[in-house]
Order: sequence, then structure tokens, then C-alpha cells
Amino acid sequence: MAKTKEELKEIVKEFPTTPGVYLMKNEGEKVIYVGKAKNLRARVRSYFNKQSDHSLKTKYLVAQIHTIDYVLTKTEVEAFLLEASLIKKYRPRYNIRLKDDKAYPYIRCSMADDFPRFYLARKVKQDGAIYFGPYTSGWAVRGTIRFLNQTFRIRDCRDAFMRNRKRPCMTYQIGRCTAPCVDLIDQKGYGKDVKSALDFLHGKDGKVVKRLTKQMKDAASEERFEQAAKFRDSIGVLEKILERQTVVNAGSEVDQDIVAFFGDKRGVLIETLHIRSGRVIGNRPHFVAKLDPNSEAEEIKDWMTSFLNQYYIDNIVPDEIIMSVDLGGDIIKLLKAVLFERHGKEPRIHVANGEKEKKLVEMALKNAESHFGDQVSKHEDRMKGLEEIKAKLHLPEEPLRIECYDISNFQGSQSVASQVVFEEGLPKKEDYRRYKIKTVQGPNDFASMKEVLGRRFKHTEYDDPQLVVIDGGKGQLKMALEVLKEIGREEIPVVGLAKARTKRGFAENAVEQTQERFFLPGRQNPVIFGKHTQAFAILTGIRDEAHRYAITFHRKLREDATLASVLDEITGLGEKRKTRLLKAFDSIDDIRKASVEQIAELPTFNRVLAERILLHLSESTA
Repeated sequence: MAKTKEELKEIVKEFPTTPGVYLMKNEGEKVIYVGKAKNLRARVRSYFNKQSDHSLKTKYLVAQIHTIDYVLTKTEVEAFLLEASLIKKYRPRYNIRLKDDKAYPYIRCSMADDFPRFYLARKVKQDGAIYFGPYTSGWAVRGTIRFLNQTFRIRDCRDAFMRNRKRPCMTYQIGRCTAPCVDLIDQKGYGKDVKSALDFLHGKDGKVVKRLTKQMKDAASEERFEQAAKFRDSIGVLEKILERQTVVNAGSEVDQDIVAFFGDKRGVLIETLHIRSGRVIGNRPHFVAKLDPNSEAEEIKDWMTSFLNQYYIDNIVPDEIIMSVDLGGDIIKLLKAVLFERHGKEPRIHVANGEKEKKLVEMALKNAESHFGDQVSKHEDRMKGLEEIKAKLHLPEEPLRIECYDISNFQGSQSVASQVVFEEGLPKKEDYRRYKIKTVQGPNDFASMKEVLGRRFKHTEYDDPQLVVIDGGKGQLKMALEVLKEIGREEIPVVGLAKARTKRGFAENAVEQTQERFFLPGRQNPVIFGKHTQAFAILTGIRDEAHRYAITFHRKLREDATLASVLDEITGLGEKRKTRLLKAFDSIDDIRKASVEQIAELPTFNRVLAERILLHLSESTA
């Protein structure tokens, strides 16, 4: 039970008046809100004064507070930095937070290598590499990398593959690589090709076309007509790509992020528009449900600052961040200090000024409004689906959190289980869990489920689900109910989901497909949901996801065990050599395809051992 407002006020009186971060927790000691403050006592005390001025969200938050902890920091900047990392760690229910778990894709150029190459990266690191992005999708990044490799003849092979080459591969034969692996080009010549690719990414299109044109003419004058034709084709592809790109400021070398928002009482959509060297490379919507940006109780400066603080944890800080609203001089100064502390770069942050910048904000606003309509529609559909689940399964409340468990066995060995979580009808992947069954020998679904649920519900830091889905019919449902009763959690609603079955009739080719059936405790007949309803999609979606997650885990364990056992049988291949072999080649199939020379060139290996490895693998059925 949450403490009264008076009890919490007394606790807050003892808080220091220095900068820091405060963590509000519910009765289960789960962090439900993280905040920062220049003056901890004054900031936290404000939650318990003038309740009528608070938003509905804040009122719900205050009603659930049981304890409040704090962490002191030396400065307000440190408080900002700590707040963002704690929100990322605890993902509190009442914070504005980025729910898109998939990191933004970037193009990474490995400048630390003698012969750099381009990768898709989802984390920006201080590793000497050059990063470009963020882009809209991994597909767009892969397509761009493919274009760069083919146009500027950049290697696309792994480092281990390159180190072990004795002759050029097929990529060289078809004219898409200059074969640095076998020294057919030196670092200086290869570096020029990399520079052309980097110039393209930096928006220096004219310089790149001019360089390719000169190379084409030089090749033609030297009667290397085949090479000249390849340069001509590269110029043609480059010009087509440039025609499709949106240029908003030709000639600019400034990287900009445009931030705008649109919303109403149903939520807010924050749009980030990414412009690099005058070209739009992507945009990303971020939807926060039930936050009304037009409400006087919701301070724009607070939630927008929190968003920016979190957004630039993992993303590149551009030269300029152009806002649709003025955050005020003090907040901007603080944000710049935070970003400099985190990334060593202090961007110019300001509200749109001038015709060009206002047009960019207008573009972001239009995108925000369009994406808001899409997101609200999807969110409302999911909420309707959860309402239908509540009604048909006779649940006491809407199942905002649903957990599904699946047991996976393979020929009676290595039993594993998966726990998949959906919140508000969407996967919450950071709460997914995989379990190796420890206490059960052989296939025993009841004992396995008992172990898994027992281990799961020992973790009081997780929110309790409003519904548990068990993959199976009446037997599996009964098993789960007995387990929950045995561990003292029988109040948690459970449903058994039996897969559709195919029946064949007596008539020729007569096939009948039964419906997915949902079994409830104490009810003889199953509940049926319409196949095209959102409720059906949510429940079958979480069941299928749990099954996929368990099977994937099971397959990985089998492959790891097979790989280890096959290599362990090879005489002369100790742990250190085995580790080197696995670092150079990703799988047994890759090792099988390697030549004797490639394996023999690895440190501490020799030709005799390499031949022995390949002979053993060729005779193995693994």
C-alpha cells in the first residue's frame, strides 16, 4: 500500500537541497519514475503540493509512490546524465521514454583498418571509425553500402577472410573489388577509393562525379576500355541515386536534426528529421501515449528535454538541433553542456529562425501530424483488442501486460522454456527471458512449467501480468493452474491456447481447418475469437513469438553442443587453438569450405593440423 501524502512529505523534508536524481518506487520496490533536480528537496516536494495543478499522469504516479530514493550528483549536468541512463536501465512506467528498442542503423567506415570497409552498425562508439546516419532502416543502409562497394570497389569481405586469401575472389573477377587481400592495390590507391565513397556520404557529389569522370577518360586514353566502361556505369548509377534524393540545402556541409511534435489528449508524436550535408537521409517518429502537449499541466520544456536527453545517448550529435519550440536559454545551455560531456561535441540548439529553417520545421511538423494519425489509429486498435480480451476471458482488468510461456524439448534432451511479454499489445523484448530447465531430467512439461513459473515469480521487480497465456489445451491449462496455486500466485488469470487442427474428411481431398481455441478454468467449451480481430492477433501473436523464441534458443544450444563436440574429437586441437579457429570462421560449414592454406596460416597452426581438421570434418555428419 502506498504511503500517504503526509508520510511522504515528512520523508522529503530530510532530502538535501543539492543536485541529484530521485527514484520513486511502488510497493513492490519497482522504480516507476526517475527525475532530476537542481534542488532535490524542492523538486520532490512539489509533487505533494497543489494536486489540482498536476496532470492526470502525475496524480496516478503520486498515488502509487511507496518509497523515494535519491542519488546525489556534483552538478546539474551530472544529474541529467544519470537520469537518462537510469531511465534506460529501469524503463519506469511514468517517464517519457523511447519505446523503440531497435537501435538506429548507421553506416560505419572502419578507418583503423589498413584497408577500411563499410559496415552496418547500430551503436556509435568512440573507436576511430567514421559514422554516417542515423538512417530510416537497415534496408536503406545495406543498399547504400552495396552501392558504395560496387561503385568505388571497396572490399566487402570479413577481416579473417581477407587475411587468409592467396588469390583474388570472385568479387575481383567481376570488377567490384581491387583485391587488396593479395596486394593488387596498395593502401594509397585503395585510400583514394575510400575517400571517394566518404565524399559521396558527405554530400560532395560534384567532386565524386568529377573524379570518376577523370578516371574514365584516363582509362579510355590508355585504351583500357573495359575499365572505362565500368567508370561510366558507376557515374550513371550515381547520377540516378542523386536524382532520387531530397536536397534541402545544396552545398551545405552542416549536419542538422529537426525536432517537431504534434498531438492531442490521446498522446504526442515527436518527429526527428535528419539532414546531412543538405540532404534528407531519414526521419523517425516517436509516439508517447496519453501525454497531451496542449495541456497546461504538461510542461513542454520538461518532457521535450527528457526526450532529447535520452535520444542523444546512442545517436550522433549533429552540428545543429533545430526545434519547433523555444526551450529557453537556461535549458539549452544545460543540454549543450550535457551533450558535450557525453559526446565531446556541443551543438547549436535553437528554435527555427529564417525561411529555410522554418520550412524544415514545417516539413517535420507535416510528418509528425501524418505519423500521429497512424500511431493513434494503431494504438486505439490495440486498446480495443485488449478490451475484447478482457470481456471474452472475463478478466478483472484490461491485460496491459500479457506473459506467455512455452516449453521446448528435443528428443528428450535439453529442455528449455521461453517467457515472452507483450505490453499494450506490443512485444516488450527487454522483458523476454530464456530458461534452461535445471531440476528436471527428460521431458516433463509439468515439472518444467513449475520450475519456470517459480523462477519467474520470485522476481518481484517485474510488473505482475494481467494475463498468462499457456501454449496448449485443457491439460496444459490445468498444469499451469496447479503450479500457480502451489507457488501462491493463483490470483493471476491464465488461459490455454490450443492450436488450430486440420481434419480430413471421407470425401476426396476434403480438408477442414478448426479454429484456434482458448480454454478458461472451470469452463468446458473453449472461447473463440474472430480470426481477423485485433484480440486474436495479439493472443496468437504472443503464442507464436514464445514458440519462436524457445525453438531458437533450443537450436542454438544444440548447435553449440555439436560444434564443441566435433572439434573436441580432433587430436592436437586444444582450447586455445579451438578459440582461434572459431574466431576466424563462424561455423563448421565455414571451416569445411576453407582451404588447407587458410587454416594453416592461423597462429600456432600448421599444414598437418589443418589437413587433419578438414579430414575429420569431411567424415563428420555434423
